Amino acid sequence: MSADRIAPEVHELLELARADGRFSAAAWAVGSSAGAQSGGVVGTFARDDARPIGPDALFDLASITKPVVALALLRLVDRGELSLRTTVGEVLEEWPEGPMVHADLRSLLTHTSGAPGPTPLWRDHEDRDSLLHALGQLGFAEPGTWCYSSMGFIALGLVAERTAGMALDRLVDREITGPLGMRETAYGPVDPERAVATEICPWRGHLVRGTVHDENAVVLGGIAGHAGLFGTADDLGRLGTALLRGELFSSDMDRDVRGAEDGRPLGWWPREQCTYLGEEYSAEAFGHTGFTGTSLVLDPAADRWAVLLTNRVHPSREARGLELVRAGFHRAVAGLPA
Repeated sequence: MSADRIAPEVHELLELARADGRFSAAAWAVGSSAGAQSGGVVGTFARDDARPIGPDALFDLASITKPVVALALLRLVDRGELSLRTTVGEVLEEWPEGPMVHADLRSLLTHTSGAPGPTPLWRDHEDRDSLLHALGQLGFAEPGTWCYSSMGFIALGLVAERTAGMALDRLVDREITGPLGMRETAYGPVDPERAVATEICPWRGHLVRGTVHDENAVVLGGIAGHAGLFGTADDLGRLGTALLRGELFSSDMDRDVRGAEDGRPLGWWPREQCTYLGEEYSAEAFGHTGFTGTSLVLDPAADRWAVLLTNRVHPSREARGLELVRAGFHRAVAGLPA
């Protein structure tokens, strides 16, 4: 199927979903190691903002921040500044004794450390120092099985900062967004006039727009290993192209990032956790989603990447069936030849 046929199909799918109230805006792109092949936008910046979005509209990427931070950290590993066997406590020596200090980078990157899933530390800890102290004392499950953990990625962001000797936003720019020309991707706050709205937040008492949606990230100052980045579909496509080309790492690290050795990609969700992908995607596929309604998928076997960005938490985080839209989108773009 050609790009000329896919674009109208995707546009219709997303317009119908927008009309059903699943989001106010969406942006998408699909391509290969040769670059972007097709993409588009639908909708408006908010339900009460009739301005149509363009390709430069900024979306809160939410947990897509995790693989970007992971890639920045892995660049340090690739240069020998860290090892995947390094533990959190070896770098953050001042952290309180607890399971987190004994977790190594590989287990945290593959969500197999035993670190807990979503934990609303922000409810009891109103400042950064208090939240990080609580993070270091969290209980862990038995390591080895997959358990998605934002908590582990907060720690990974701190390890990356300490190792590089610079703030995480500067490190991500130095290692990933700057070299790849991802000029629109950065930690917030961003210009609210260019930002797609997220939630009318009960905790904050107002519409969130241009600042991070995730509450733990808010307490951490908006710059964290698990959330905080804003960006565009085109920029994430540049990342997808670079990864398929193997531009960021040595060949050994590139294979490890993709999970070639054990099927567990570093910083990404493995194929079996990407339940929105159908049989059109190979066993080598991996990806990541974000709570705000975002996703990035790569399938090296098919030489394909796909980006879908929405604001599915606008005006509230009530579930509206985005998983069906996401599955339909990936079915539609899977037919595009490399």
